[in-house]
Amino acid sequence: MTGPRRDWYPVRGARRQRRAPDRPAVPVAGRRENYTMPLAVQSPAATFLHEIGHPETLPLQERQDAPSVPLSVNAHIHLPPNFSAFDTVQQAVDLAAEQEIDVLGVSNYYDFGVYGDFAARAVGRGVFPLFGTEIITLIPDLLRDGVKINDPGNPGKMYLCGKGIARFDPLPAPARELLDVIRRNDAERMAAMTARLAEVFQAAGLDTGLDAEAVKRQVVRRHGSPLDTVYLQERHVAQAFQEAVFERVPPAERSAVLERAFGTPSKVPADDAPGVQNEIRSHLMKAGKPAFVEETFVGFDHAYRLISALGGIPCYPTLADGARPICAYEESVERLIADLKERGVFCAEFIPVRNDAETLAGYVRALRAAGLVVTAGTEHNTRDLIPLAPAGLNGQPVPDDVQAIFREGACVVAAHQYLAFHGRPGFVDDRGRPNADYGTDEERIGAFRRLGAAVLRRFRETHPAS
Repeated sequence: MTGPRRDWYPVRGARRQRRAPDRPAVPVAGRRENYTMPLAVQSPAATFLHEIGHPETLPLQERQDAPSVPLSVNAHIHLPPNFSAFDTVQQAVDLAAEQEIDVLGVSNYYDFGVYGDFAARAVGRGVFPLFGTEIITLIPDLLRDGVKINDPGNPGKMYLCGKGIARFDPLPAPARELLDVIRRNDAERMAAMTARLAEVFQAAGLDTGLDAEAVKRQVVRRHGSPLDTVYLQERHVAQAFQEAVFERVPPAERSAVLERAFGTPSKVPADDAPGVQNEIRSHLMKAGKPAFVEETFVGFDHAYRLISALGGIPCYPTLADGARPICAYEESVERLIADLKERGVFCAEFIPVRNDAETLAGYVRALRAAGLVVTAGTEHNTRDLIPLAPAGLNGQPVPDDVQAIFREGACVVAAHQYLAFHGRPGFVDDRGRPNADYGTDEERIGAFRRLGAAVLRRFRETHPAS
């Protein structure tokens, strides 16, 4: 099985790994030392966490007595320059404040330059920011066996998230090396796909004048992002070609151009920009289509090591009935849990808008009962500006106990992030292993839930909503 080595996470009863002599221990006050973490992260994005106070100044009694905080949480959105529903960071933060979101997590692909700005603006509106990332991986044995994981269109392709990352400004050398491989592979593929799309539209009678650099410049103009932070996604490229069609072809002639490009009639109105973008992707960019270029995704172990190097919690984004039929990897929640634990993944996440409320509840309850932390978000990785509070498919309400599990997950990630920025051991260590100071999953989750609630309460006191 592809994944982190067996010794990357503890086997019950195994001896604790000896600390490397050149890494000074930084214990959490009142707890025994069990593994090492880098010293406190001095990043502008962490200023608000240092303002909350040092872990040793947060009274133990306050941690123990911290009640369940009535929070509205969203642990997963994408911000520009990622493809996003938001035009600016400020728009996302303002909407979060207006919609009374207390905790907002960003999970951008491949660059974190926007996180400092996000943190400053979120803190200014009294919204607690969580930092994360998302990585696309390929698992060869599941690809070979034709097993779909959490991408319903591509066997062997797994999305993996990192929650509560802390070491991104500046990037440590190991993280930069791992990330550079992903960036290089992704840039080469997007450049090739853009070139192929340009050829398809040229053959259909439309010279778009587009290449990868031109698409990047469009992203810069649209969002004001620095050019060196832009890493193209398929949605960026599809949007650029849709805009070229709309700019250069009169509405009455667009359907004919699209039919020549697609080889089949377009099924959306000629003025439906998102619809045309989706058709460009489905007719031209997916596997077996004219502009498709074979993915060069990194392996699971590479992504896992990158998340660990960034100081985050490896987290599995669960699709469940967001795919119909449910992907084989997730079809049995019991097998899913067993495989995630085998891979050293002790956190799962949902985008509930994809899921029937009953199915969502079944998966969330089972994962949490098995000792995994569970979070939820909305992604906002299309141009649909849906509400930021996670809700089920077609607006179905999320059951109260499932909402409580999502709030708990946000508290755990907040506590991990708080400790990681202070150079303290978090929910997992720098190899993804669960914090060994706790004898059971419930003890560990409970302790981090209480600490996270205390941190969020302090944040509310020092940074009231505005």
